[in-house]
Amino acid sequence: MRTAHRAAHRVDTVRSAERALMARLPEGTLMARAAAGLAAACAGLLGRRQGGVYGARVVLLVGAGDNGGDALFAGARLARRGAGVTAVLLAPDRAHAGGSAALRAAGGRFVTAAGAAGASGDAASSSAGTAGASAEAVEAVDRADLALDGITGLGGSGGLRPVAAELVARLAARRVPVVAVDLPSGVEADTGEVRGPAVRAALTVTFGTHKPGLLVDPAREHAGEVRLVDIGLAPYLPDEPAVEALGDARVAALLPVPGAESDKYRRGVVGVAAGSARYPGAAVLAVGGALRGGAGAVRYAGASAGAVIARYPETLVSEGPPHQAGRVQAWVVGPGLSTEPAAAETVSEVLDAEVPVLVDADGLRGLDPDRLRARPAPTVLTPHAGEAAALLGTSRERVESARLAAVRELAERYAATVLLKGSTTLIAAAGGAGPVRVNLTGTGWLATAGSGDVLAGLTGALLATGLDPLDAATAGAHLHGLAGRLAPTPATASTVCEALATAWDRLRRPLRAAAQGTTPGRPTPRR
Repeated sequence: MRTAHRAAHRVDTVRSAERALMARLPEGTLMARAAAGLAAACAGLLGRRQGGVYGARVVLLVGAGDNGGDALFAGARLARRGAGVTAVLLAPDRAHAGGSAALRAAGGRFVTAAGAAGASGDAASSSAGTAGASAEAVEAVDRADLALDGITGLGGSGGLRPVAAELVARLAARRVPVVAVDLPSGVEADTGEVRGPAVRAALTVTFGTHKPGLLVDPAREHAGEVRLVDIGLAPYLPDEPAVEALGDARVAALLPVPGAESDKYRRGVVGVAAGSARYPGAAVLAVGGALRGGAGAVRYAGASAGAVIARYPETLVSEGPPHQAGRVQAWVVGPGLSTEPAAAETVSEVLDAEVPVLVDADGLRGLDPDRLRARPAPTVLTPHAGEAAALLGTSRERVESARLAAVRELAERYAATVLLKGSTTLIAAAGGAGPVRVNLTGTGWLATAGSGDVLAGLTGALLATGLDPLDAATAGAHLHGLAGRLAPTPATASTVCEALATAWDRLRRPLRAAAQGTTPGRPTPRR
């Protein structure tokens, strides 16, 4: 399955665009568009699971605000198609009036979420009282075939409050599919953080544009499948999003292709300073990734020259320090260097080079931000969460819970393009400004020893071909993730490396077909 481009905008940007659009439309038009798309998505899900909408039992978890209104209007549409719809009101005094009237007219029923002691609703999440959920709410949830999460959406902050959390937990225990309205309630729209109990949706129907939290873990894990409904916002959104995921077509266009006049030096030469007596495999894997990154040649400098040349005889090897390896257009340093004093000397020497440098693994230890700021050429850092935590002086848990903030802080503090590896791979340009890029091709099978070494070599080679650091890191992560999907399971770093050629070919195939006037996967017609 091919990956499409996705752009995500912050909540304040979305709100501004909505106001500009609503000023040009009759009142209620925007919510009607959202509700229509939401109801269609619910009908599709019910069709796959229940055989259709008619007779299905649908529960709406309705908070105050527009997300609750979207759920109510969508519920009215489902009720008119024969579903039994019950709205569980978490803020009875502030439920959307128009949506409530529409559902009531369609035959829907209403119950209050909280028991008697918690009957005063809270607009943000659920009742503020100490009582649990009402018997009517529990019954509606326990009988549901499908639930709509209209609790907080974009307007919420922090985790679900007790009554909402109780009802959501009951749905999860019964494995009732939940469709989130715009965003799963309890996750942070702009950051992707999850600070307490939150909805885990089977499907999130989002409106107008993606939100950063839908693309970034840990919130992304709560979103399930994400479906974007066009409500007409595009002309009112800025060209530059807060977060974006480049699709296959845009990544394919970045990949270097040799021309008729190319030779191995014009295509770029990447140097790899990696490996040690203890970790020779890291050098082999980094060189393997580099050989599949589009550069014309790979120079290796280090203690693992014998292992490298035995596996990849096309490599130009040197057992001396990096400056003796010969001229390169970019360096990769760090994989498997170990913690010996000579490793720090190797990193320092590479950083002195006036070419782009990618620093990974052991090369990240003790990096000096001022040293990187003074470099005349770009630097790319590729830490995992633990290494990022060490660079920031914080905990791994903090990095993993706030990945978007962490990658931006690293890019600003170290004046480097940063590729933060993990369940969501994020890439921020040097300085931290501009959109953060998200890679959507990854797979859990890439969590294997040596996988990062392959990625480092691959991305370094793309740097050597002349790609901008942000584009090189983006293309490297995309290819690496695709190779992880294509490699036989269970994948190893070696099989991922071998699958890179197939990944490259799959990305480039549509462009080649377009240039030849053919359709990918179909034979070229005879003339």
